[in-house]
Order: sequence, then C-alpha cells, then structure tokens
Amino acid sequence: MAAPAAAGIPDPVRAGLAGGWKVVDASRLERDLALETDVVIVGTGAGGGMAAEILANAGLAVVLVEEGPLQTSSDFRMRESDAYPALYQESAARKTRDKAINILQGRCVGGGTTVNWTSSFRTPGTTLRWWAAKHGLAGFGTADLAPWFEQVEARLSIAPWTVPPNANNAALAAGARAIGIPSGAIRRNVLGCWNIGYCGMGCPTNAKQSMLVTTIPAALQRGATLLTRARALQFEQEGDRVAALRCAAMAPDGVRPGPRRVTLRARAFVSAAGAIGTPALLLRSRVPDPHRLIGKRTFLHPVVVSVALMPGKVEAYSGAPQTIYSDHFLDTLPPDGPMGYKLEAPPIHPILGAITLPSHGQRHARWMEDLPRLQVLLALLRDGFHPDSAGGSVALAGDGTPVLDYPLTPYVWDGARRALASMAEIQFAAGARRVMPVHGEGEAYTRWSEAKEAIAAFDLKPLVTPVVSAHVMGGAPLGPDPARSVVDPSGRHHHLANLHVLDGSLFPTSIGANPQLSIYGIVARLATALAATLRKAPA
Repeated sequence: MAAPAAAGIPDPVRAGLAGGWKVVDASRLERDLALETDVVIVGTGAGGGMAAEILANAGLAVVLVEEGPLQTSSDFRMRESDAYPALYQESAARKTRDKAINILQGRCVGGGTTVNWTSSFRTPGTTLRWWAAKHGLAGFGTADLAPWFEQVEARLSIAPWTVPPNANNAALAAGARAIGIPSGAIRRNVLGCWNIGYCGMGCPTNAKQSMLVTTIPAALQRGATLLTRARALQFEQEGDRVAALRCAAMAPDGVRPGPRRVTLRARAFVSAAGAIGTPALLLRSRVPDPHRLIGKRTFLHPVVVSVALMPGKVEAYSGAPQTIYSDHFLDTLPPDGPMGYKLEAPPIHPILGAITLPSHGQRHARWMEDLPRLQVLLALLRDGFHPDSAGGSVALAGDGTPVLDYPLTPYVWDGARRALASMAEIQFAAGARRVMPVHGEGEAYTRWSEAKEAIAAFDLKPLVTPVVSAHVMGGAPLGPDPARSVVDPSGRHHHLANLHVLDGSLFPTSIGANPQLSIYGIVARLATALAATLRKAPA
C-alpha cells in the first residue's frame, strides 16, 4: 500500500519539522543533554498533550518527554505488523504479571490518542457522584466539568458520527433492539474522516484529532520542545520540591536504554505517563508516600469478548471501528452492586483476531478463514466501586520497569459470565449462525439456549478465559485527604510543591466508559489552573 504522502495527503507534522520545530530524537544524541525550562511534561498522550498546549499558550516554556518515537501519517501504512511494534507498549503484548490480561497501550508521540478508536464519552454522572460521595471529591460534578468538556469537544472536533454504522456495529444495534434494550451512537473525535477503519494503526489521513495532529503541533508552534525516545527515570528532589528529571536516551531500537542521559530542570514537573507509567515513575523516584498509595487501586476495564459467525459479510476491519454502544447493563445496576458492563463492537483485523480467538490448529484456522463474516462484541467491566473490586497494583521489576498485578476475583468473573451471556443473546438476536464466547478451547454454539447453558457452566479463570484491556486508570488518585489520595484536587502532589499528575492516574475508580474524553476535560481544567499559578509566580 502506498504511503499517504505519495497519494498527495499533506503531513502537517513533517511540514512543522521542516519549518523549525524543536524536536530532539534522544536515540541520536552523541553526548549527554541538559535543558532548563518552565515546565517538563512526561508523556504525550491525552493528558500530556492537552496540558502542553494549555501551558504553551500561557507563554510558558515547555519540554515534552516521550519514550516512544515520533511517527506521522507518512509512516502509517495500515499494517498491523508495522504499527504494533512501533506504536504500542511492548509491541501490543504488555501483560499483567500473571499473563492473564493483555493490555493495549500507546507508546509514541500522541500516546493512546494516536492509536485509539476515537470513542468519546463524557465521564458518567454515576461515576462523578460516587467520587464525591465515597472519595470526598467536591467540585467535579457533571455541571462543574461541563464547560471543560464543551471546550475540549470543540477543540478536538468531538461530535456525533452521522455516517451509517458498519455491519459489525449495526449488528449490536439490531440485536439490542431485538431483545428490547437501548443502544446509542458513539461520538468520535474526527474531522474529514475517510471511514477506513484502521484507526488502531495510526490515522493515515490525519482525520483523527489526536494529540499528534492537534495540541502537540500547537505547543511546538508556540516554541515547546519535544524530546522523543527518552525514558523518564527519576525525579530528583530537594526538600519539598522536584529539582530535576533524569532521563535515559533510548537505544536506536527504541526498546533498551542507551548510554546517553538527559537532565531536565524546571519550575514545575507534570507526570502524564499513563496509569502504569506515572505510578512507576513516582515509585522509581521514591517520592513521599507515607500511606503507600502510589500504584495501588490501579484500575482496568477488564474486557471479555464474544465472536459470532454471521450469514453474510461483516468485514469488521472496514469502516469506523466503534460507533454503537449499549449502557443497559451499567444503567440498570447500582455501581456497588453486581459488576456492570458497557457493550461495544470493536474492529477485528487479522493479527488482532488471531491473538484473540482461542484454540489452535484447524479449529483456529477455520475461524480465521471466516474473518470477513465475523461479528465481535466486547464488554467493558466497570471496576473499583465494590469492596470486592479493588483493582490491581503497579510495582517495579528488577530493572525498574513497571509490572501490574491484577487479581481477577470471583466478583469480576461473575460480571464476565453475565457479560458473555448478554453478548451471545444479542448476537443470536442479530442473526448469528454460530456464537463463540471467547473462553477455553473455543466451543461454538448454534442456539441461544445452548450458549446460555454452556456459559453458566464455564470454569472462568485466568489464562483459560482471555481478558484484555485498553483502558488503565488510577494508581495516583486525586482527592482532598492525603491518607486516601496521592495528589490534591488541583493535581498537585500532596507532599511536593511543584509536582503534578495530569493523566488517567488521577481517577479514584475506573469510569465505566472509554476514558480519553474524561482525561481531556479534567486535565484541561487542572492545566489551566496550573498555567495561571505559574504565570503569577516569579520565574
């Protein structure tokens, strides 16, 4: 497939580089590097990218630190074999310590916003009310956040998707309607979308309004510096402040640290490395943590999957990837009751399908042969509200890299079982010939009654029932009480005056929805306040 640039599609990032943007590929450094600035931001995803534009627009000097590479639309070839090693943590194979959960996270300029499927939901009111009642988080209600959501939605072209859904998503709507439950359309952050369906491999047309093509270019245009292929190692502390950030320049392969080091000094430091990366950085830095909260209550939306063979072509790899959802099984359950779940229809490309479908040999091969006719549903399990859903914890491996422990409790498995049954019922109602709840050896069923009985008897357990997730939250939550939170409601660390957390680590629980818009809105509010504070303070 020809590169988009060859087809005449402009690449604004390459144009900016040619125009003099300050971008340093640390893997090419010939000597150690030291910089001084107003603000250092670790991470360029939803949190870091949003903060960078706001702080740069306030006239502050900003340095962005990104462990992954800078790749642009000219590099995005719609091939999984290119995208996963280049754009994802651990080549899209990051796993929990016990290998039971596969975690998809971005590792490139733009982070997860470069490779996500554009699904945009405001933080559910149920979640915000829970944070207020159970975590003492005042001032973060639906009305409080509405102006910030409106602001970022306008900035990032988040709007209803009016194009008819592809067959994969249409089946979710049809099946939900047939069994009498509501569904709705998902808003997307796109502008001039070509409806290709390869969002997870980087948008080749720059239609996805990710940080890569919106806020980071805006910050660079205002004079910010972008440091790529640089791993943030440790904050150096002096008294109650961070004095510097030490980074390792990565080797040219982008995987191993190289010999060069980077030292960044600033008035303020922002950790926006994601809800695994931020806790790991704080742990490596040994920042004050008297109540041992850092990395604890780290939440995923554990995801289980159901695959259906439809009578005609579905081609779930084509067209906007996620455009229909159902919150019926969230809205009808109290947050501290049985685990609720959100239903969506994900895309299924060949490699993603091959590693998700269970079994092996001829049985696996037959399902892969039927890829054009496969319809797929997933259930995002809402974790963190019930005493039996305390999430996981981030710790450090011997080399200082992060490891996530995430026990799958009976409470979680009960939610997974109900979710598998719900998805199978919807798929049969949508006309499926066979349904395979992704579990065990991959048995398929030809009738809803047969599937229902089998799912009720499944022996759900780690490594037998595949679980995946693309949403990581918590681990450095915000709140007013230092005994229960890592940062205060402004995002500032409770014990370090110039260290801030501005990413999904802030969430006290999972949110029960795709988190990118929640991160955008909350970070926009906190970063705007931080910019005002820094502008008033003496340099």
